[in-house]
Parts: sequence; structure tokens; C-alpha cells
Amino acid sequence: MSRYIGRFAPTPSGPLHFGSLVTALASWLDARAAHGQWLLRVEDIDPPRCPPGADSEIKRQLEAFGLHWDSDVAYQHDRAPAYEQALDRLIAIDIAYPCTCSRKEWQTHAIYPGWCRNGVCAPERSCAYRLRTDTVFNEITWQDRRLGRQSWRFDALGDVVLKRRDGLWAYQLAVVVDDAAQGITDVVRGIDLLDNTPWQRLLQHALGLPEPRYLHLPLIVARNGQKLSKQNLAPPLPHHGKSINTLLHKALIALNQKPPSELRHAPPRLQLESALTHWSTAAIGQSNKRVIPAS
Repeated sequence: MSRYIGRFAPTPSGPLHFGSLVTALASWLDARAAHGQWLLRVEDIDPPRCPPGADSEIKRQLEAFGLHWDSDVAYQHDRAPAYEQALDRLIAIDIAYPCTCSRKEWQTHAIYPGWCRNGVCAPERSCAYRLRTDTVFNEITWQDRRLGRQSWRFDALGDVVLKRRDGLWAYQLAVVVDDAAQGITDVVRGIDLLDNTPWQRLLQHALGLPEPRYLHLPLIVARNGQKLSKQNLAPPLPHHGKSINTLLHKALIALNQKPPSELRHAPPRLQLESALTHWSTAAIGQSNKRVIPAS
């Protein structure tokens, strides 16, 4: 078995919900089944969205479900020098450029039109930095472990922001730099991030960084079809009580792992031991949406 390092990387904008549990559980099982490491990274590069104490609550929730991580927790708020170094390199090779355009100015376009590619439009304004997608290749492909071959065209995606006008770092650059720094070999995450992968693969290529394998999981939705999210007020996971056992069982059902019904009320340790024995990414299936199981 080759070396495996996986990770779970929540944004501490609030407590985890059932959809977060399914993602964390799948990435934990995938790492443990490969006898690999499972790391926890707190993606807190946007302080206004991250209330104090949210990261501690997330850690308590994971521990309550038996999802223990290896090594120290990594925090993105400590990583600005690494992001700056990566951005400088991208600017030097003409893959990143300053942009002074506001979203309001290009809101009638499907994607940012690239107006600042050859020089900023409004030099008196503060600038963001964008990833230039018109100079390397038009299309990028990779093999998703669940979905198979993926092929995405950059002219349908546009030039994503790498550093915001307010000076905060954007997700796309931070996640690529941090995955490389932690030696991540496998990324298991929700399908709502699938369309982020082309930009991340382009950044990995431009920066000469390793390219992890990807497995994008089905989206977990409520019975009304609404995506589970903090914005939609999805109920937070508990960090104590017997409901933890039934929720973990439901998460295994959502991953189509067919957990034994007699373990429905069993403590996390027993459920996870059983799930590891039978873990199958093929069993997850091709459906891209899963409703929260009733039982």
C-alpha cells in the first residue's frame, strides 16, 4: 500500500452538521482503510466568518463521533507567508495578475471577463489578485475516484480570485499551498467543490506541486431537497448523548455502506470498527444527491 495522507478541512463558521459528518466520516474511513494518516486543518482565512470558539466546538464534535486525527491541528491563519510566496511566484510567471474590478461592474457577465489581464482598469483602487486561465491550456482533465474522468474548460470558469481586495487570502490558493505542505495524497470532499478542482489542478501545475487524488462525495440534502448548510440552519451535531450513535449509523447509510442494523445504537468505536472492515468507495455509487436517511 502506497503512502496515504488524507485530511478534513472545515471552515469554523459554526458547528458541524450532518453533511459535514458524512464528509468527515468518509475521509476518515478512506484514510484508515489505507492504513494512512488523517489530518485536521481549520480553514480560518476569513476571520469575519469565524466566531471565537467554533474550532473548539468542531474538535469536540469530531471526537464525540470517534473521528480522531493524527498530528497537531493546522490553522490557515498562521500560513500567510506561504501564501504570499506562492502568489509572488505566480505573478513572476504571469499566471496571476492584479485586478481592480468590482463584482458589480461585471455582474452582467457569466464569469469575470478578464478586463485587467493586461493592466489594471482603475489604478487608484485597491486590487485583488486573480489566476490567469487563458495562457496555459484551455482544458484540464483528471480522474475522480468516484465520478471517473473529468474534463473542464477554463473559458467556462474564468479567472478566480487568489487574494481579495481587502487583503484576505482566497480559498483556492490557500488550499493548494496547504495540501502540498501537509503532503496530502488524497482529498475526499463534497461534490459541491467539484468545480473548484480545475483551478486547484492548474495552481498545482503552475507551482510545481504534487497533485492529490480526488474523491467527490454526493451532496447531502434535507427531505425538502435543500442542501444542508450552516446558512440554511442545518442542526448542529451533538458532542454528547445517545443520538451520536444513531447519527453515525445514518451517516454510514448515506454513504451506502450498509451498516448492520444491530449496530444502530452501538457506540462509535464499534460502528467504526465494523465500517472499516467493509469500507468501499465503489459502494457509494454514482448518485450525486443523498437525502438524510430516515433511520
